[in-house]
Amino acid sequence: MITNTMPRLLLWTPRILCILFALSISIFAADVFGEGYDVWHTILALLIHLIPTFVILAVLIASWRWPWVGGIVYIALGVFYMYWFWGKFNWMAYTFIAGPLFITGILFLISWRNLPAPQKVRR
Repeated sequence: MITNTMPRLLLWTPRILCILFALSISIFAADVFGEGYDVWHTILALLIHLIPTFVILAVLIASWRWPWVGGIVYIALGVFYMYWFWGKFNWMAYTFIAGPLFITGILFLISWRNLPAPQKVRR
């Protein structure tokens, strides 16, 4: 019974963490509603603010089948965020954004590493 728990935990933890992260960064898009735009400009601004969420979810879709993709891309996104925005925010912003990306990427790589051999290479 215990032997089945760890692989399932390694399989689902990065996926659930990624979904929670996408939901949490989507909250930042809500600031467009207080800007006083008309309906069409509000929709456009909302879509623009949700681009990071769409990227996170697109990578999650690819990672569902190929966990190594999520491992590499989420770590790369964390590095990109740290490089691009370094010095612009308080250290908590880097922890809140880049931290979950690094953790999710590492968990996807661990998940991929622990897959049985036939599941690692799918065609």
